[in-house]
Amino acid sequence: MAAATGGDKPPLYQQVKHELLAAIAAGEYAPGRPFVTQREICERFNVSHATAVRALNDLANEGYVVRRRGQGTFVADRSPAAPSPDRTIACVLQNQGPHVGQILTGIEEICADLGYRLFLNHCENDPAREEKVLWGALEHQVSGIIVYPAEGSVAIAPYAEARRRGVPLVMVDRYRPDLVADAVVADNMAVGRELTRALIESGHRTIATLWDEIDVTSIRDRLAGHVQALREHDIPVRPDLTVLRRYRDQPTEARRAMLSELLRGSQPPTVLLCSNGYALAMVAQDLVALGLEVPGDIDLACMDDAGPFDVLPLTAAAISLPARDMGRQAMTLLHQRVIGTATETQLMVLPVTIQTRQSSVGYMRISRLEQGAS
Repeated sequence: MAAATGGDKPPLYQQVKHELLAAIAAGEYAPGRPFVTQREICERFNVSHATAVRALNDLANEGYVVRRRGQGTFVADRSPAAPSPDRTIACVLQNQGPHVGQILTGIEEICADLGYRLFLNHCENDPAREEKVLWGALEHQVSGIIVYPAEGSVAIAPYAEARRRGVPLVMVDRYRPDLVADAVVADNMAVGRELTRALIESGHRTIATLWDEIDVTSIRDRLAGHVQALREHDIPVRPDLTVLRRYRDQPTEARRAMLSELLRGSQPPTVLLCSNGYALAMVAQDLVALGLEVPGDIDLACMDDAGPFDVLPLTAAAISLPARDMGRQAMTLLHQRVIGTATETQLMVLPVTIQTRQSSVGYMRISRLEQGAS
């Protein structure tokens, strides 16, 4: 096969792909039988290995051939008499805030592009409900599962059963270190590390952390990144400031007593580093109730933009998570598992973006008497 020379001709790999499709349509390769190999494509069409691989990948992605691990590539049965494959994806999420909504948007975009139906469940961070939903997804014989694990989830059985049945499963936003499964997450180590570095560079050396969830990998990775940045700058890691402590689910008086104790110490923090936007919103309300002004008496920072509103105007610095891209990448990876083009288990880590008060258009000043733009 001669290489394409005219500017109006399709790329070489597409020419190879179209000739292979014509061969399949002509019956040269029967459904369920071995397909032409990469080496045979190179020899037959006089093309490079890269061109052969790309042509085969396109055919697999479009469902004309299927790959079976350890066996090779086979022609898919696309006849009208053949049973149509289940194109339903179970999506198991927690809560329904903007962050989760953006993840879902990314998942839905890829589902629409690839022709999948979505079986959606919000489990409200309830591990028992999550386990029940996973079993329900397996009973419905879905093609694959995307799961945003609940905090403290320890269920093993439905994951083991999915693996036994060959049902692909991809975790999103956080992963389960006790399970072997694909996952797509933000770079949470960088969240804690880069945000802390930015705070230190702006003059903060006494930083207290306040958390929402604590028993998830995303939070533990953020804490590890925070501690790493402190040590890089020779700042002591104080247990009273860096400990994983729940804040948002504490009673109002307990939360405000915690803040008062932190701020009355001999070396009080100059900034409160909150795990997410929900924790930050509650901290801001509690500071106002205690008669403090932000910024002024104390500064705030936020490890992600998951929350009831845009957190940046209230913070000295905040992290923006690639939520929509996490959803898109998770669904893309799941599709690759469904059609057999993915190989080894993957932990896909996506970069995050840090924003500081200096880079923002404006910020908010809050106090007991008023709240307005500064």
